[in-house]
Amino acid sequence: MVLGKVKSLTISFDCLNDSHVPVYSSGDTVSGRVSLEVTGEIRVRSLKIHARGHAKVRWTESRNAGSNTAYTQNYTEEVEYFNHKDILIGHERDDDNSEEGFNTIPSGRHEYAFSFELPQTPLATSFEGRHGSVRYWVKAELHRPWLLPVKLKKEFTVFEHIDINTPSLLSPQAGTKEKTLCCWFCTSGPISLSAKIERKGYTPGESIQIFAEVENCSSRMVVPKAAIYQTQAFYAKGKMKEVKQLVANLRGESLSSGKTETWNGKLLKIPPVSPSILDCSIIRVEYSLMVYVDIPGAMDLFLNLPLVIGTIPLHPFGSRTSSVSSQCSMNMNWLGLSLPERPEEHAVRIACIFFLQHHPAMQKWSQRNKGGTILLQ
Repeated sequence: MVLGKVKSLTISFDCLNDSHVPVYSSGDTVSGRVSLEVTGEIRVRSLKIHARGHAKVRWTESRNAGSNTAYTQNYTEEVEYFNHKDILIGHERDDDNSEEGFNTIPSGRHEYAFSFELPQTPLATSFEGRHGSVRYWVKAELHRPWLLPVKLKKEFTVFEHIDINTPSLLSPQAGTKEKTLCCWFCTSGPISLSAKIERKGYTPGESIQIFAEVENCSSRMVVPKAAIYQTQAFYAKGKMKEVKQLVANLRGESLSSGKTETWNGKLLKIPPVSPSILDCSIIRVEYSLMVYVDIPGAMDLFLNLPLVIGTIPLHPFGSRTSSVSSQCSMNMNWLGLSLPERPEEHAVRIACIFFLQHHPAMQKWSQRNKGGTILLQ
C-alpha cells in the first residue's frame, strides 16, 4: 500500500469585513478552519492548533571593556497575553510511532473547525516596531507516524480600542513660549509662540486644526512649522530603547523681523499610523504635535502638545458608553454588510479599515502572512 501525500495545509479565519483581514478585540471569539488536502489515504497521529499572543522586544548594545576588548549585551523581554491549545484530530502524544492510535484520512480535501475566546482583559494592539512587536497567531501542526510534522502559522490582528470620545481626550491642548536671542553682548527682541489644538485624541485620516501665533521681534528671519512625531519605547532588563519618527509635517511662511503670522485652524492630516499603545509593560507607542519656530543659527523654539491616536473616531452625539464600544467590536456587525450601521459604528469601521489598508506595517504583515507560513514539512 502506497500512502498518500499532503498537498496543502491552510488556515482560514471567519472574518466578514471589507479588507478581508482577520481583526479582533479583547473578549472576541476567534473562529476558523484548518483545511487539509491529501492526494491519497494518509495516517495521522494528530492535528493540533496552537494560538498565542505576545509582545516581544529585542535589541543589542556593544560595549567596550578595555582598550582591546568589547562585548555585546542582548536585551530581551516578553509578555504573553494568551496561550491556547486544542486537538482537532487524534490525541496529545505524538512520540509514539507504533501502528496503534492513528487516524486514517481519505484522499481529498477536509476541513476542521476551531474556535477560542480572547481574554477579556485588555490586549495590546498588533504592532511592528524597530525593536519589538505585538503579534497574534494560530499555528496548525499535522503529526504523522515516522514522518516530520507539517506546521503552518497564520497571524491575525488585534485592536485594543481607544475611544477618543472621553473627557480626557476631548480637552484642548495649548501652550505658550518665548525666546530671546543673544549674540555676544547684544540682545535682540524676543520670539514668541503660542499654539492650541481642539483636543488630545484623534484617529488616522483626521486633520488636526492648529491655532497658533508667532511674533518675531528678533533681528533674524524665522519660519513657523508643525510636525507630528511617533515615539516608540521598548523596555527590557531595566533599560529603555527609544525610537522617534516623523509622521507628518507642514511649513508656514518665513517671517522677517517685526512680522507676525497667525494660523487660524491650519490643517495637518494624520496618515494611517498605528494606534497609541499605552497599557503594555514593555512597549509604548505615543504621539505628540510639535509646533515650533525654526531659527537659523540657534536652538528652535518649540511647544510639544501630547496626542493620543485612537480607534473609535469622534462622533457628534457626545461621549460614547462602554456598551456601544463593545457593540462595535472589530469583527462584529460594524465590519459586516448584513446589518444596518449607526453613524458612529460606520465611522469606527472606516477608521480601522483605513489603517489596515494603508499602514506600511500592515502591508508588510499582509505579504508575510499571505496564505500562512509553512514552518516545516
